[in-house]
Amino acid sequence: MPHRHARLEAAGSAASARWPRPAAALREALAEGYGASHLRRDVLAGVVVGIVALPLSMALAIASGVPPQYGLYTAIVAGGLIPLLGGSRTQVSGPTAAFVVLLAPVSARYGIGGLLLATLLAGAFQVLFGVLRMGRLIEFIPHPVTTGFTSGIAIVIASIQLADVLGLRLGPVEDTPGRVAAVVRALPGWQWPELATAGLTLALLVLWPRVTRRVPSPLVALAVAAGAAWLAMRWLPGFGVATIGDRFSFDAGGGAVGRGIPGRPPGFALPWALAGPGGAPLVLDFGLFRDLLPPAFAIAMLGAIESLLSAVVADGMVGTRHDPDAELLGQGLGNLVAPWFGGFAATGAIARTATNVRAGGRSPLAAVAHAGFVLLAMLVLAPLLAHLPMAALAALLLMVAWNMAELGNVAHILRVAPRSDALVLAACLFLTVVFDMVVAVTAGVVLAALLFMRRMAEISGARLVVEGAPTPHGPVPPGVLVYEIAGPLFFGAAQKAMRSLHEIAGTTRVVVLDLGAVPALDATGLVGLESAVERLRQDHRQVVLARVQPQPMEVLARADLDEGHAGVHYAPTLDGALELAGRLAA
Repeated sequence: MPHRHARLEAAGSAASARWPRPAAALREALAEGYGASHLRRDVLAGVVVGIVALPLSMALAIASGVPPQYGLYTAIVAGGLIPLLGGSRTQVSGPTAAFVVLLAPVSARYGIGGLLLATLLAGAFQVLFGVLRMGRLIEFIPHPVTTGFTSGIAIVIASIQLADVLGLRLGPVEDTPGRVAAVVRALPGWQWPELATAGLTLALLVLWPRVTRRVPSPLVALAVAAGAAWLAMRWLPGFGVATIGDRFSFDAGGGAVGRGIPGRPPGFALPWALAGPGGAPLVLDFGLFRDLLPPAFAIAMLGAIESLLSAVVADGMVGTRHDPDAELLGQGLGNLVAPWFGGFAATGAIARTATNVRAGGRSPLAAVAHAGFVLLAMLVLAPLLAHLPMAALAALLLMVAWNMAELGNVAHILRVAPRSDALVLAACLFLTVVFDMVVAVTAGVVLAALLFMRRMAEISGARLVVEGAPTPHGPVPPGVLVYEIAGPLFFGAAQKAMRSLHEIAGTTRVVVLDLGAVPALDATGLVGLESAVERLRQDHRQVVLARVQPQPMEVLARADLDEGHAGVHYAPTLDGALELAGRLAA
C-alpha cells in the first residue's frame, strides 16, 4: 500500500507539472487570507482602473473598426473573467492599443462577426499555449523585437487618429503609408473645432497629472473637452465637432434607433450571427475559417506576449510571481467566452495594470471590480457618453501611442546596444509600419536568431597544441597533437571549429580532441566530428576524445561513436588523455 500511495503521489505531481493550474492567482490570494479590508481596497482600486478603462475601451473599439459598445463588452466580460482564471494577481485585461493593427484589418474585411470569430480562434490557440506550457517560451523573444514592433504599433495607432484629430473624412485605407498619404491629400479640408478639441484634451492629459494623480487625467480631460465642445456648439456659430452619438447608432428595439451606445448589459449572441463584410450576413464555411486562421494566430501570439510582459511588470511593482501557463490559459478562456457576448480580443494591459497596482489592488478581485464599474457606468451613463467628441477620444489614443512608443528607450538601445540588436529593432519597427506586425515579428525573430548564431560561431574557437608544447598537464608527448575546441559545436560553428583537423600532417600518430569546453553538440557538429574522425582513421591516426560533457556524450553514444568504434578512445581527464595518447603513439 505505501508503494501504491507513492505511485499515486508521483502521478499527481507529474500531472500538476504537465497541466497549468486554472485560477492560480485567485487561489493563492485567497489562501493567504482575504478579509473585508482587502476587498474594500481592491474595490476602490477597481473603480480607479474602471474610470481609466471606460473611455479607453470605447476609443480602442472605434480604432479597431467597430462601434464603441463592443469595447465596453470586452472590458466587462473578458476583463472580469480573465483575472478569475489567470495566473497574475494584479493584471487587468481588456482591449489594448497593441491589438488595433491586427483587429482593424479583420473588422474591415469580415465585419464584426468575423472579428468575433477570429477572437474565438485566438482564444483556442491561447488555451493550447497554456496546456502545452508554452508560457516560458515567450521569454525567448528578444527585447529589440518587442521594442521594435511596439514602437511601430504606436506609429500606426497615431496615424489612424490623425483623421479624427483634424476632422478629415477619409475612405477605407488599410496600410499606414497609404493612410498618411490620404491625410496629406485631405489636409486642406481640416476643421479647426476638431483640432481645438483634440488640443484641449491633449493639454489636460499632459498637465493634469502635475496637479494631482488622485483623479485620473482621462476622466478630467474627456469631461472638460466634452463640456467645452457642448458649450461652444451652443454659443459659437459654425462650431461643430463629431461625437459618439453622431457617428454611431444601435437598435433600441421596436424599430427605434438609438444614438451612441446602448444602456444595457452585454447579451448573448452567436458571434457569426452578427454583421459580416459591409453589413451583410457572415457566411460560415471552411473558406472563412481558413482566411481567419492566420490573423487569429497573430492575435493569439501578440496577446500572449503582451499579457506576459504586463504580468512581469506587475510582478516587479508588487513583488509577486505570476504563473505564465495559468495566465495563458486564463487569457484563452476569456477570449473564448467574450465573443458570445460581443467582446473582441483582450489581453493584459500594462497601463491599466500599473494603475491598479498604484491604486492599491493586490488580488484578481480588483480587476473584477474594474469590470463591474465599467458595466455600471454603461448602464447609468450611456446617454452622457454619447456626447464624447471623437476628436477627444482620438487625442486620448495619441497619448496612448506616445507612451507606447517609448522613444527614450528606443534611442537608448540604438545608442548603446550592439549594432546587430539595433538592426533588429529598426527592422521590426520599419516592417510593422510598412507591412504589419506578423511580418515584423517573424522577420525580427529570424534575424535575431541568425545574428545570435553568428555571434556564437564567432566566440567558438579551436586551438592546436603541437608535439612538445607545454600544457598545465605536462608537455605533449611525441607523435601526439592536442586539438582544443571551445564553445557549442552546432551548425553555425561546426565547420569553423573542425577546419584545422583536415590540415593535420607530418609525424602525428594520435590526435587528442579536448571537448571539455563544448557544452552542446548538434547534428551538424556531429557530422563534422564524424567526418574528421573518419579522415584521421583513414590516415592511420588514433583519436582520443577527452573530457566529453554529458550532452555531447549522449549524442556520440547514439551515433555509435563510442569506445567500440575502431580507432576512437575516451578519457575523462586531459591528464589521462595525454597519458593514453603517449602509449598509443609509442
